[in-house]
Amino acid sequence: MGATDKFSPEDVQRIIGLTRKQLDQWDRLQLVSPQEEQGTRYYDFRDLIGLRTIKQLLEKGVSANHLQRALSALNEKLSQVKIPLSQLRILSDGKHVLVEQGTARLEPVSGQFVLNFETRELAEGIRFIANRSAEDWLAVALSHEADSKTKSQAIEAYDRCVAVDPQNVNALLNCGTLYYEDGNFEKAADYFQRALAAQQENPLAHFNLGSVLEEIGKLEEARRHLRQAVLLDPDYSDAHYNLAFVCEKLRAFSEAREHWRVYIHLDPVGPWSTYARQRLAAFQVAKSAN
Repeated sequence: MGATDKFSPEDVQRIIGLTRKQLDQWDRLQLVSPQEEQGTRYYDFRDLIGLRTIKQLLEKGVSANHLQRALSALNEKLSQVKIPLSQLRILSDGKHVLVEQGTARLEPVSGQFVLNFETRELAEGIRFIANRSAEDWLAVALSHEADSKTKSQAIEAYDRCVAVDPQNVNALLNCGTLYYEDGNFEKAADYFQRALAAQQENPLAHFNLGSVLEEIGKLEEARRHLRQAVLLDPDYSDAHYNLAFVCEKLRAFSEAREHWRVYIHLDPVGPWSTYARQRLAAFQVAKSAN
């Protein structure tokens, strides 16, 4: 890999072992953001170094907000360093984020230099911090969610996040999705309903709840939430797809045809567009036969 290589978000997830949710959160916190060229988002090799550093620090207990504050302070104090995560060595003494440049070590937020002793660099694993913020718990949950073997820890961290901030829609949706993937539809529906209670006009929450309700056979309720999802976000292709499918089950064929057409328009070459076209063709054959 060279310095000028370009990596898609999917490449980054595979190479470093991240999830899309983690990349989105770190972009939102302005830790590492993708670059854009002709409408295509990508990361370069220096970004990969920075993302790997973030993952290591967060996994070992440094909070995302603390890291954000440290990087902001560092950018102010070292104006010649444009991308500190890839140009400097980022360490921790178990309490502070430290930056090493040559033989000097700096604590960015205070601006104080510290003794250059050998730190343990967070080798003891994540430490429980009683006053962690909701964002901290969300970061912990996302790091566990990246590995299927630690899904239970992810659920526990999401629950701690919600305990701190009951209105945290991201934690509620993510936790509900984990339960959905495990086939626990009742628990998933509960989390998605709580997400909607916190944010009634969230199209993803309506989509997720509608999809769960379809799985357990509550088709009319499923259609109501999927309709709301596409009303809030008319370009939500997956919601149109699921709504068309539910409408077919309800024998609402005219409505189903409408949403199959919209889905094909929004995602003409996607993996499910062929099936959508087959459904439209079947409707046409049935209409000709009548």
